[in-house]
Amino acid sequence: MYAISEVCAAINEALQNYAKTPSTEEEWLSIAQEFNEKWNFPNCIGAVDGKHCVIQAPINSGSDFFNYKSTFSVVLMAIVDANYNFIFADIGCQGRISDGGVFRNTSFYQKLQNNELNLPNDQSLPGRQQNMPFVFVADDAFPLQRHIMKPYPGTHARGSEKRIYNYRLSRARRIVENAFGILSAVFRVLRKPMLLQPDKASLIVKTCVYLHNYLMKRKASRKLYNSPGMMDRIEDDVVIPGQWRNMDRLSSFLPLPNTGRRHTLQCENIRKEFSDYFNLTNILPWQNNIA
Repeated sequence: MYAISEVCAAINEALQNYAKTPSTEEEWLSIAQEFNEKWNFPNCIGAVDGKHCVIQAPINSGSDFFNYKSTFSVVLMAIVDANYNFIFADIGCQGRISDGGVFRNTSFYQKLQNNELNLPNDQSLPGRQQNMPFVFVADDAFPLQRHIMKPYPGTHARGSEKRIYNYRLSRARRIVENAFGILSAVFRVLRKPMLLQPDKASLIVKTCVYLHNYLMKRKASRKLYNSPGMMDRIEDDVVIPGQWRNMDRLSSFLPLPNTGRRHTLQCENIRKEFSDYFNLTNILPWQNNIA
């Protein structure tokens, strides 16, 4: 009889090649091309978000793992490509830590800040002149930076430039929401509190991430794993929520706090160029009806 930790460790070792972060410019460009073709967001190389995975109260942990929903959790911070595959996952941070704090403490963030990810050189958006960096799309809980694009804060009038930009960004960013959704829908251990200490709970979550990528990347299992209607889709200009959104889930996404942050003028100009592209150059025929 094998312990669950031994089984998970064996799976992790066997499947770790299915969850590698891109390491070359060509790999990043391939992701960017798919984001543009499938989700109409050029120069996008990933969608980032966090998810609370609920656990029992750890022994002698105090409030370290106690989160905003009054449960105990470890955080899955992840980046997903245009095909719902995880290209980076950091698992195990205490639930009490803010989303920005979790992301800043990851090895990925440190490499991003130190220009160690081998991202492609800046290039202009299709039909535009200004050179633009390749970016990760995120929600309002993350900082606006040169390589991280987030929505404009506040409420904006229907059809306005900022609202359309927010819609186009949200359309690309919801890929990571869907990846989390199908992960919880299939691996039901994530839909209830895990009666394990944080280290073993984190190992199980990591195993689920590896299995998700393995099943998504194999043609023989993809259709069975990702059944029709499971993911969000657009039909006749209307977003149809995926089936996973109707499931009763105790595991939840990180909150979207409305916190003020200072942004550099360069980052604001990058966001404005994306906005101009969506509103002037690459106008989707149905974006005004939705945004």
